[in-house]
Amino acid sequence: LLENADSESEAHARARFEALLETAFEDGCVQDAVVAESLAQAHGLWHIRESIPLAQAEEGLNIKHDISVPVSRIPAFVAETDALLARAIPGVRLVDFGHLGDGNLHYNVQAPEGVNAAAFLREQEDGINTLVFDSVVRHGGSISAEHGIGSLKAAKLPHYKSPVAMQMMRAIKGALDPQGIMNPGRVLAR
Repeated sequence: LLENADSESEAHARARFEALLETAFEDGCVQDAVVAESLAQAHGLWHIRESIPLAQAEEGLNIKHDISVPVSRIPAFVAETDALLARAIPGVRLVDFGHLGDGNLHYNVQAPEGVNAAAFLREQEDGINTLVFDSVVRHGGSISAEHGIGSLKAAKLPHYKSPVAMQMMRAIKGALDPQGIMNPGRVLAR
């Protein structure tokens, strides 16, 4: 968890954060923590966070999910979905990170160690997407967050959105792009 906040003063923000962190330790939500003591350390922590996608790319292909779940439901969503995937695919590697303060989560799934990543993607992507998206919906979330649905998951959209929501999206797209020249047919069929 990386925390970025605005407060009346640095001392006030630090005191509030330390109190929150202490409660999180006591409740068992946090097992380990690092608090930056300088701007250089803070930049170093952000560098680690921003390097996650690069590190995943080095590991090979992975199945990415840009989802949102109510903040209060994130722990239950992660615990349930991690367990479902671990049962379905022993050794599966899960990487979740994101903007937890607003419920946006990058929930990425990598092949077990030693398994061909391309074959894993080809054979498992549809089932994994269904498992993750069904769990998102059970926890009151949405299958897309700040990066949007994307062309790779567009076919799943009608299954997880109501006909009314789909029609609203088409109406908004039509109002903003009446000539249909912006990404025609990429996400919403005409």
